[in-house]
Amino acid sequence: MATHIFSMPTRTGRFAGVDTRLNSTCKWTKYLSIVLDVSMFLMSQLVIKKISFRDELSEDVTILIEAQHIDLVRTEPSSFLITRENQTGNWTITVLGLSAGYVTLSSNVTPSTNIIFSDAYVRVIVEKSDVLYHVSAVVGWVYFLAWSISFYPQIYSNYKRKSVVGLNFDFLSLNIVGFIMYALFNCGLYWIPTVEQEYFSRYPKGLNPVQVNDIFFALHAVFATAITILQCFIYERGNQRVSTTARIIHGAFAIFILISIILSLLDTITWLDFLYYCSYVKLAITLIKYVPQAFYNYKRKSTVGWSIGNIFLDFTGGTLSMLQMILNAYNYDDWESIFGDPTKFGLGFFSVAFDIFFIIQHYVLYRDRQEYMKLPGDCHKDIQEDSSDKIYSC
Repeated sequence: MATHIFSMPTRTGRFAGVDTRLNSTCKWTKYLSIVLDVSMFLMSQLVIKKISFRDELSEDVTILIEAQHIDLVRTEPSSFLITRENQTGNWTITVLGLSAGYVTLSSNVTPSTNIIFSDAYVRVIVEKSDVLYHVSAVVGWVYFLAWSISFYPQIYSNYKRKSVVGLNFDFLSLNIVGFIMYALFNCGLYWIPTVEQEYFSRYPKGLNPVQVNDIFFALHAVFATAITILQCFIYERGNQRVSTTARIIHGAFAIFILISIILSLLDTITWLDFLYYCSYVKLAITLIKYVPQAFYNYKRKSTVGWSIGNIFLDFTGGTLSMLQMILNAYNYDDWESIFGDPTKFGLGFFSVAFDIFFIIQHYVLYRDRQEYMKLPGDCHKDIQEDSSDKIYSC
């Protein structure tokens, strides 16, 4: 068993998830400070390098290390003594992984007259295989890159054709709104201290779910989608515009977000709740955004103008995302993360299913459709054009 230790919180109120390969993490309580040095050998060791008190101890105290799930880890020793004469020093607690899973190590102090120790805890992850840990990390980076560059085949195709005919505007409009909502959630939870504090007040021993790569992906997605929308104003687009149905959907989302903002300003709900509502809009859009493009391809009996490169990259990202969730569930014996809350896995599967449908449309159903069709006769300069295909009369 390989064991990873995560320690939190810091004095500033920011909760830091720290891998065992990092060192020197500060933990603070009301009356004392602890400096942790977490290292990893054959077994993980939680090294308490220093404990300092604001006030002198009036008596000796015993600090007891308690595991949330005793079947997952064992600590050696399970307690240590701090005497009045030796209030600063180093104490090494060895954490032995017994079974895969997540566990929180907390502490109790006896007697607890002058000491508040409830905030002193570390999060421990016990894994079955360190190889799977690294494989999962590599898979994560690959799908992150696949999703990040998946926007550019469509942008390049539009540039090369000097046309956006074949790209559905409803899909684009839903996509930009969804990514803006996603960016608001990530940036707000990561960068706004008030929102972050609300999150940790609600989940005292939780980890901030937003990482730097989440912020980068969301902002980059907004940027890339905005570039694609800009191309719609520059290049040939036929007579296509955002449909009435899409406008109604956008109106419903706008009313929902506006009401949420008003409720937040009136302190009826917290700003954290508002950001959660933004994420719900993103989830709803993910469920419906591919439908307009799929129907548009069906109506035109063609996928010309809809980049298949985008689909392959999205399919790669979605498949690897689900693979990583399965690897982590097995490695940490945490199948509940998939079956207990199937939303993330289900959305990934839903997206991949649409990618497969687009691939079938492109290579099976409409593979013989050409953007340009030659008609018999002498070539001349007359050109007919509709919203979906260009027809040269020759």
